[in-house]
Amino acid sequence: MFTKILIANRGEIACRVAATARRMGIATVAVYSDADAHAKHVVACDESVHIGPAPAKESYLCADKIIAAALATGAQAIHPGYGFLSENAGFAQACADAGLVFIGPPASAIDAMGSKSAAKALMEKAAVPLVPGYHGERQESDFLRAEADRIGYPVLLKASAGGGGKGMRVVERSEDFEAALASCKREAISSFGDDRVLVEKYLTRPRHIEIQVFADGHGHCVYLFERDCSVQRRHQKVLEEAPAPGMHPDRRAAMGEAAVAAARAVGYVGAGTVEFIANQDGSFYFMEMNTRLQVEHPVTEMITGLDLVEWQLRVAAGEALPLKQEQLRLHGHAIEARIYAENPEKGFLPSIGTLTRMRSAPAVEFTLAAPGATQPAAVRIDAGVREGDAISPFYDPMIAKLIVWGEDRDAALRNMARALAQYQVVGLATNIGFLQRLIAGQAFATADLDTGLIERHRETLFPTPARPTTETLALATAALLQQEKRGQANNDPWAQTSGWRLNMPLRRMLSFEDESGHSSVKIDYAGDGQHWQLQVDGSTHTLALHESDTESLLINLDGRTLRAHVAREGQWLHLFDGRSQHSLRYLDPMAHAGHAEAEGGRLTAPMPGKIVALLVEQGASVAQGTPLLIMEAMKMEHTIAAPSAGTVEALRYAVGDQVAEGAQLLDFKAA
Repeated sequence: MFTKILIANRGEIACRVAATARRMGIATVAVYSDADAHAKHVVACDESVHIGPAPAKESYLCADKIIAAALATGAQAIHPGYGFLSENAGFAQACADAGLVFIGPPASAIDAMGSKSAAKALMEKAAVPLVPGYHGERQESDFLRAEADRIGYPVLLKASAGGGGKGMRVVERSEDFEAALASCKREAISSFGDDRVLVEKYLTRPRHIEIQVFADGHGHCVYLFERDCSVQRRHQKVLEEAPAPGMHPDRRAAMGEAAVAAARAVGYVGAGTVEFIANQDGSFYFMEMNTRLQVEHPVTEMITGLDLVEWQLRVAAGEALPLKQEQLRLHGHAIEARIYAENPEKGFLPSIGTLTRMRSAPAVEFTLAAPGATQPAAVRIDAGVREGDAISPFYDPMIAKLIVWGEDRDAALRNMARALAQYQVVGLATNIGFLQRLIAGQAFATADLDTGLIERHRETLFPTPARPTTETLALATAALLQQEKRGQANNDPWAQTSGWRLNMPLRRMLSFEDESGHSSVKIDYAGDGQHWQLQVDGSTHTLALHESDTESLLINLDGRTLRAHVAREGQWLHLFDGRSQHSLRYLDPMAHAGHAEAEGGRLTAPMPGKIVALLVEQGASVAQGTPLLIMEAMKMEHTIAAPSAGTVEALRYAVGDQVAEGAQLLDFKAA
């Protein structure tokens, strides 16, 4: 077994690998960029090596720097995690050439599966079912469009070297093909350095089911059952679960055997995932093979009781697989939710900022079962960031993976609902509220799954913002009153907060706003600093404030006890009541108004990024909604459209220019 390994990645996967290595008595070396000098994964490892500036192309994607760091620290092997260089055949070969063990498949297997088109040809020879499509080398746009016309719409364009939902476009009509192809190729070359694409028939209401495979260097290969990853946005997974709901044992065996055949066809060694697209009738087709550990591997660990990272390390060290196929067993049900710094209501736009608050349900980290336990913990959290860390524009905006386990799917769903309700994140936008709506929705709750679930249920998943309830406004009011009370100057008669007045009670108006609009609360003070009457939407309520700590709030509203945790950021109050989060902006009449907000429809960069396409010329007259330019940020393309009919008076940036968040991209005059 190894005595020291280098982890060529960052975030939660680097922390995950470090935890397993420590348990096995293996020392670990972290690598880090300028942006990650104090990151959690650096602290989690025994040693660390700086490898360059924040951009991944100058640090985590520099194979020579990583190999040099491994050699300098005496590491015997490199674990690539997932992403970055994990599926780079050249990097795997460079490790071997340097006398280092690449903890993953051989370079030949990565190379074989790295090209989707070449992989499809291999799978066809191995008798693995394939989706109808074109997987060849010809890339002329006219030819690809003709192939799409032949296959029949809708079709799916996929980057041949792609993964993780990057470089994928669904095309509904022949006339939309050229624009979709251009966008797909731009994203593919940016993400993978290869703009080749393949064209496949886009199946309606398919499920995305993947099989975890594991092979050793002694000719053994097994499948560790399946994961259902159908719930996706932008072709990226949002929820994953194992086992797949409704999976018949015969179908599981057929898919598992097909996955093993795929792995054997390329001489696979290590952990890999064979992904299938499955019809509702039970038929399934090979999509691709990810030659690495997957983000969603914890759900497989939770239902099998196995540590897949430990298996990786043992297989890479030359050991045989610990178990045979007939020894593998399923136990219970697991669900994983990816908690992201993003704004689902704005097209899942990534959010950048500091995690000023990050709290969660009681959970274990990287542990499958407590010592002596017979089943996994109900909640597990794999996180690569801590409270106080920043989500930067340089890397994936994942905050954590929230994994829950239950004796059955219903129990796992209940555990997930409780765990999400207890998650508290302040400082940037998150998808937690969206995840809560998603798991509570009838489609997911009843396992009516397909890859279009989110789009089919947009009305319920993206509801019109509701006005805050009386309870929420009462909690926000109480939070302000409590803070004022604690901040009063005890010896200053003018700073008292009891509300006592000589001739009549103090009446006060508090104003709040959120996405739903403006809300007001009238307060009548009782004069004792503990009781008030509130008027909300014409109704009167009694409020009593109980003593509590600086972050907790305990009130009595009309005889009912309400509790919440409170975090304040400037004028914003973030309330966590054990069910959901409510954020209200207090409109303090004494605060400086600040700068006037920019007029609606201002064409500014939503986040730092690069201009990749200009779609109009200076002086062009455009209709409302006309695409004006495309910028790339955090490996995703964002189209900036005209807010109204008008004229493009000036283009401020050229293709290739980097722009800062909030930068005005062009001058636009409304008609």
